[in-house]
Amino acid sequence: MKRSKKVKKLTRAELLKRIKKVKLLLLDVDGVLTDGKIFYSSIGWTRSYHIHDGYGIRLIQKLGVPVGIISGGQSDELKERLKLLEIEHFVLGSEDKFKSLESLSKKLGIPFESICFMGDDIFDIPALKKVGLSISVPNAVDEVKEIAQYVTTHTGGNGAVREVIDLIRKHQKLGLT
Repeated sequence: MKRSKKVKKLTRAELLKRIKKVKLLLLDVDGVLTDGKIFYSSIGWTRSYHIHDGYGIRLIQKLGVPVGIISGGQSDELKERLKLLEIEHFVLGSEDKFKSLESLSKKLGIPFESICFMGDDIFDIPALKKVGLSISVPNAVDEVKEIAQYVTTHTGGNGAVREVIDLIRKHQKLGLT
């Protein structure tokens, strides 16, 4: 697979340096916080979330690193998940991920270089190219994996978010080790 020349892969030292600077973790939903599957039934549809990701989100927020969501979706089920995880910072219903990133950055007063964004699809590319730490998942589309500075070992919806949260927690020496 050919690597993009626009974003270089980070050395371990560079990755750790960027992890230490993270002041905001932004997540896409479908394919990152979920495995991308939608389940249909007679009462509607829903997604599946991993409990480790949810616990990690609650934990890192309590340790002082806010978590935000940028998603093209805006279902009641997603809004309920945000409420349950006490995620206060989000932009829903927008496929313009850069504009959403810009809005949250400005609202929270956190510069792009202090933001980590996890994405998996082509709509995420503009935001991934602007943040200090761009992360993807192994089940992302190739174009995203090519530009991401780090690709998790866990797939989306299967602990990838928790993997990143644990890296941030460990290398910023936040709380539990």
